[in-house]
Amino acid sequence: MALLDVTSLHHEYGPGNVAIDDVTFGVPEGRFTSIVGPSGCGKTTLMKSIAGLLPFTSGDVRLLGRAVSDVPADLAMVFQDYSRSLFPWLTIGENIELPLRYRHLSARTRRDRATRSLEEVGLGNKADKYPWELSGGMQQRAAIARALAYQPRIMLMDEPFASVDAQTRADLEDLVARVHRELEMTILFVTHDIDEAVYLGDEILVLSKSPSRVVERITVDLPEARDQVETKKTPGFVELRTRVAELIRRPRPQTVPTTP
Repeated sequence: MALLDVTSLHHEYGPGNVAIDDVTFGVPEGRFTSIVGPSGCGKTTLMKSIAGLLPFTSGDVRLLGRAVSDVPADLAMVFQDYSRSLFPWLTIGENIELPLRYRHLSARTRRDRATRSLEEVGLGNKADKYPWELSGGMQQRAAIARALAYQPRIMLMDEPFASVDAQTRADLEDLVARVHRELEMTILFVTHDIDEAVYLGDEILVLSKSPSRVVERITVDLPEARDQVETKKTPGFVELRTRVAELIRRPRPQTVPTTP
């Protein structure tokens, strides 16, 4: 059984305004799944529906075999806009500890988890800083640390690096790749960047234009250890990038397996 099962997911914002049409896929535990598709194809709608933040029109989403009707306790989400995801009146440490209160953890356990997660993302000395005292990249690291401290079974990331500069983006990609590898974290990752999808993913789901369906599911057959320069020069990387780009620009109908 997959950790996450999405079956025939359909969402419309009103008559004639269909965003997602019959999206079906499963995500095994420990897998890094990248999701790409044309602009406006409904990727964020899909993520919000999976996270229980947006009621879908029809279909089924199950996490650990349980139907998702609101935000599951075993799920954490990292959003694109880091400036709105952290409370500016709380320190970084307090921001990370806040969701842990809903886990009914002791103050000491909350503090220990916050400390460890900040160390994981290279912010071990920033717990007493406020978000506005940190760079954009550091703020997004803090948002990732908050998700890690929550210790979810699956982490959803909706274009989390779209608002940072290119060098910071590369650094954050490598951070998330390390977290996935070392913690065996299951990650569902939406991006507009094809290179990013290939570089990070164990597999890639390519969506069609809106109303979206899964056009193809691609296994990323690259070594687990990846490098921003060397990996992207390899024939395997270039071939995968080209294949995904062609599918996005000229998607073709195809039957896609619903299970991994």
